[in-house]
Amino acid sequence: MITVVATIKVQAGQEAKFRQEAEKMIAHVKASEPGTLTYVLHVSNSDPTEFMFFETYKDQESLGAHGASEPMRHFFGAVGGLIDGRPEIKMFTEIAGKK
Repeated sequence: MITVVATIKVQAGQEAKFRQEAEKMIAHVKASEPGTLTYVLHVSNSDPTEFMFFETYKDQESLGAHGASEPMRHFFGAVGGLIDGRPEIKMFTEIAGKK
């Protein structure tokens, strides 16, 4: 299993627009990406402009399909002008707890 933690800083005043676009992406993932096991958006308790996606994928192929999807391209096209700086994306591979 692969876990992705993506932290995104949004320009002040653009939080609602970002959330709207993120919710569209979440709906797509839930409906169309069976290899995406978890895809949850969080907002920082101390900074309303800081968001974090917590994502888990069945395997590398599922992660690749997600990243190459048309809805993902649309999402980044829609939010590109709302983001303050570069997103921080960290990837992890599960090593403990596998059966």
